[in-house]
Amino acid sequence: MKTIGLALTLTAGTVLATFPAFAQKNDQQGQGRAVVTILPEHPKENIGQVPKDFKLKVNGKESSVLNFTALQDSNSPVELVLLMDSGSRTSLGTQFSEIESFVKEMPPNTRIAIAYMENGRAAFGSQLSSNAADVLKGLHVSSGFPGSNASPYFCLSDLAKNWPSHDRTARREVLMVTDGVDNYDRRYDPEDPYVDKAINDSVRAGIVVYSIYWKDMGRANNSWYENNAGQNLLLMVTQATGGNSYWQGMGNPVSFEPFLQDLRRRLNHQYELTFSAPSNGKPEVATMKIDLKVPSAKVEAPQKVLVTSATSARGE
Repeated sequence: MKTIGLALTLTAGTVLATFPAFAQKNDQQGQGRAVVTILPEHPKENIGQVPKDFKLKVNGKESSVLNFTALQDSNSPVELVLLMDSGSRTSLGTQFSEIESFVKEMPPNTRIAIAYMENGRAAFGSQLSSNAADVLKGLHVSSGFPGSNASPYFCLSDLAKNWPSHDRTARREVLMVTDGVDNYDRRYDPEDPYVDKAINDSVRAGIVVYSIYWKDMGRANNSWYENNAGQNLLLMVTQATGGNSYWQGMGNPVSFEPFLQDLRRRLNHQYELTFSAPSNGKPEVATMKIDLKVPSAKVEAPQKVLVTSATSARGE
């Protein structure tokens, strides 16, 4: 009996000794960053006072806002990659004058590059530059060969992993011009592994993704089934990263101008949110829900964010 009693005492002591360490591990706080867009209802209106005491949840748990700063001045650098589908119909060339105007009108704090979706990678036609002439040298009609992109989501993942800059102070933005059809699974699958990977890679790289729908070549890309699937997959990517999807029905839009004008507005109404959230000590892609209401304005925030340990956030 004494032996059993001693064993029970030791076991209880062991549990008590290890419990505080276990609790401390689960109470670790990490940090994260997100780009939030607040658009006034009317283009010519200004946004009023933005409350900074709003609530947010990360992975369903209450989290703390550390800072919320406007990113609208010339000291806030922007890096924007126009990622064009190499399988797009060659009629995309009819939109080049509007793309050229968009590039020329961007403010000097914006560096732009043009890349093409080729065989699962992002092939750059021009590197990041604030010089419009240098950027537009890379603008050309794509091959229009069916399936030449492999998958637009492979290409987005490649771009996220090989972003052409190491400046982490800059906002990273991508505008995809594609029909969004995943050639490896043409149906709409909300659990498409390639789309999910593209989202996670983009979130880890701190990228906000936008898309303009434009049909690819090939008979398989002409049906309502594929077009609907592609649009919904693109919507998943843009909503997860805090961007926006543009399309007009199931056909190619007549003009890119209203889309590009809206994108300019969004870049001019972005805020940087930094927050603390429970962490497991490793970088983790987490879900985020934000409860922020601004009078006469629309708030759009990413659904997914990267949470890192506090030491990683400080660069230790």
